[in-house]
Amino acid sequence: MASNKRDYYEVLGVSRSASEDELKKAFRRLAKQYHPDANKEQGAEARFIEVNEAYEVLSDPQKRAAYDRYGHAGVGNGSAAGFGDFAGFSSINDLFETFFAGATGTQRRSGTQRGADLRYDLTITFEEAVFGCQKEIELPRWETCPSCKGNGAQPGTSTTRCSSCQGTGEIRRVQQSIFGQFVNVTMCERCHGEGRVITTPCEKCRGQGRVRNNRRVVVNIPAGVDDGINVRVTGEGEVSSRGGTPGNLYVILTVKQHPFFKRSGNDILYEMPISFTQAALGDEVEVPTVDGKTTMLKIPAGTQSNRSFRLKGMGVPVVHSSARGDEHVIVKVVTPTNLTSEQKRLLEEFARLEREQAEQNDKNIFRNLFEKTKDVFQ
Repeated sequence: MASNKRDYYEVLGVSRSASEDELKKAFRRLAKQYHPDANKEQGAEARFIEVNEAYEVLSDPQKRAAYDRYGHAGVGNGSAAGFGDFAGFSSINDLFETFFAGATGTQRRSGTQRGADLRYDLTITFEEAVFGCQKEIELPRWETCPSCKGNGAQPGTSTTRCSSCQGTGEIRRVQQSIFGQFVNVTMCERCHGEGRVITTPCEKCRGQGRVRNNRRVVVNIPAGVDDGINVRVTGEGEVSSRGGTPGNLYVILTVKQHPFFKRSGNDILYEMPISFTQAALGDEVEVPTVDGKTTMLKIPAGTQSNRSFRLKGMGVPVVHSSARGDEHVIVKVVTPTNLTSEQKRLLEEFARLEREQAEQNDKNIFRNLFEKTKDVFQ
């Protein structure tokens, strides 16, 4: 049976030697041109579906190789050329499936399609990522037609049994081959495997069984999520044109940076500036936490810059767990500027005493070295 589909390379407007980048550019341009949200002309939606189908095959190296060799038959959309006695099988897999299963007369019905998944990019604050939140978003999607309830027929009318397949949704053909007699079962092209056809299409959805609509969805963001994490909302994707289960919604998170907190896994990092005297003499300082409260931290005398102190259990919650990370406070000793005359005098006095102490230490080291050397010679 010959396929009435257009050549996929012709659909995308590229040559048969087109690179991946050329395919991608052509797809993006055409998808934008014929997207149902942007193009309301008659036939735009069908063209959009055709472009998507072509790119889905040509962007996959294996599918593209099969298409280049067998045409639409190589990707399950028609009769396979080049199989000799086995013409009419959509692929070599169908051949063996028919040989081992179809020959027994097993029927193969096409199941209902699952709706497409949707992606939504959402930006949240640092605190919302740490403690979780609830967000309401609005997105366009395909939904079940409220007029015909998804069956595609105008309310008050009914569908009729398909005359091509007699309501089975399948076309069965008996073929003779070197292996004997085979029964090839294919989906009915007239009713698309449904077994029934629409005589009076729904005026609202034009027989598709679905309509484009903007929907508000509540998304629960769990505590502890991080940048780049995706949150799945089951069943909030699109419905297919043939009913079945809807797809899922995937919310991709982007977390804003915090003015002074940083994150490392489930730990919080905070740089705490302290003065020279606090580091030298020790002190007790007030430290902010991600909970919005403060806690007291003891700085021991002689603390060096970049020393880290841990606040246990004050970090980020582990997703779907009661555990939490820690907060690490890294102290940074700040060199004083704009000194008053009194501060400068005291620091100069401190420097003098420091020099005297260093000189005395040097003398002690020299004396000890001299004594040790003298003991060796004696």
